[in-house]
Amino acid sequence: MFSQIVVGLSLCVMGATGTKAGLGRLGAFALVVAFAAATQDIVVDAWRIESADDGEEQGLLASAYQFSYRLALLATDSVILIVAAAVGWRMSYGIYGACMAIGMVATWFAKEPGRADAVLGEKKREAQLWTLRGFFDAVVGPFIAFFRAHGWLALVMLAAISLYRIPDFMMGPMASPYYVDLGLAKPTVGAIRGSIGLIATFCGIAAGGYCSLKLGNMRALIIGGILQAAATAAFATLAFWGLSLRLFAVVMVGDNFSLSFAGVALVTYMSSLTNLGYTATQYALLSSTYAWLGKILKGFSGAMVQSLSHSHGLIHAYGIFFILCGLTGVPAVLLFAALGYWHKRKQPTPAAA
Repeated sequence: MFSQIVVGLSLCVMGATGTKAGLGRLGAFALVVAFAAATQDIVVDAWRIESADDGEEQGLLASAYQFSYRLALLATDSVILIVAAAVGWRMSYGIYGACMAIGMVATWFAKEPGRADAVLGEKKREAQLWTLRGFFDAVVGPFIAFFRAHGWLALVMLAAISLYRIPDFMMGPMASPYYVDLGLAKPTVGAIRGSIGLIATFCGIAAGGYCSLKLGNMRALIIGGILQAAATAAFATLAFWGLSLRLFAVVMVGDNFSLSFAGVALVTYMSSLTNLGYTATQYALLSSTYAWLGKILKGFSGAMVQSLSHSHGLIHAYGIFFILCGLTGVPAVLLFAALGYWHKRKQPTPAAA
């Protein structure tokens, strides 16, 4: 709740400040928002994982988490365009800051996971956090436990996770400029993504959760990786075939479905890798792993489009860029396929009757 209060107040201050006081002050509050939001994410992830009693509940909670996450992305990526067009960006930040009250109400009524409290209570009896042993166990223990459980495959797992969402991260910063350069109005984009795009999101979450439960994590990850790579590359059709609202709607449906599917598959897989008692730190490690490389690479997205535009023209440069973004998803699919093959080989062969 403390992190939610900080996020809400900081967003409101950003809206009230605007750019009049300079980008330095606005950037400082943006840093506070990012820090508090990351803290909230880690705590929510730990609470979600520790609340599940078995793998099936873990899959259901992962689907619910991804459902809310995609709703939040729609709200901040599409609905905010409609709100900003009506009341301006500064007021929009204030409204979204006030919306943090929804999460605070949910937090107020949430319960602490009992079985996790039992494990943490046992750890406190062994060594208090302020002692050297307790501090070492809290900071280094999660990493030791993770690598001890998975051995050298832990490095392959981390590599696959870090590469999995690169197509989504890289294309993200260029989506809105792409719509503008294509001639799409903000309300049109927001309406399509908030209507049929929302339905596609629900379907993708349901399909991702179902496949994770029925087919297993590895197969669901491979399917999700292929889908999101293809959906990202599909944005190029708008550049090479020409803009039409029907084609744009089809691309949006594919994008929302595939990203939701892949998101559920990845969250379910990462949740299954954590150990009770180290949930927050281990999942923070995994979620940071999946995000860090993509967040670095997406900073070069604009430069890539600009560089390509010199020889291919702006719109075609976008098309080539989105195809390249889709291809960046191939390495992760190959790594997860290799991990699936390795795990299958390690499973004991049933004894002959």
